[in-house]
Amino acid sequence: MDRSPEAIRASIKERYANLARSPESEQGFPVGPESAKSLGYPAAEIDGLPNSVTESFAGVGNPFSLAELHAGETVLDLGSGAGLDSILAARKVGPSGKVIGVDFSPEMIEKATRNAQALGLPNVVFHHGNLESLPLGSTTVDVAVSNGVFNLCLDKPKVVGEVFRVLRAGDAS
Repeated sequence: MDRSPEAIRASIKERYANLARSPESEQGFPVGPESAKSLGYPAAEIDGLPNSVTESFAGVGNPFSLAELHAGETVLDLGSGAGLDSILAARKVGPSGKVIGVDFSPEMIEKATRNAQALGLPNVVFHHGNLESLPLGSTTVDVAVSNGVFNLCLDKPKVVGEVFRVLRAGDAS
């Protein structure tokens, strides 16, 4: 078995492409709306979303249980997948805010974009990209959220450096 960084990335990318296309086929870890609810997302919030938004959810926690988002903020969703956290964040920051989802799976980006458009959320955009080289300018976001993607990143210090690069300095409250 090839364990080169390229082979590992290709394997991860294929797994998440499959999760975007056929979420019901995932056997290795919990996915979907029931998983989201078991991680503390409010059931009414999850049940109120179309299945296409929740079926490919593969997060490991609820980042919104840690801090509140505020109207007008710009939020970066690292490893945005099919867009669940980005969509929830877009609703929280409102029309004066913005959410930028970044994922390395073209299939997830396509699905997330369709989901946001179907829900009429013009304040969320998705970019295909690598977290080790974020496709954003420096000091362009107020908040960064992540839901399990760090364990998939091969160069974690580089990802953390990129997050610090794109974050604006601000109030730590």
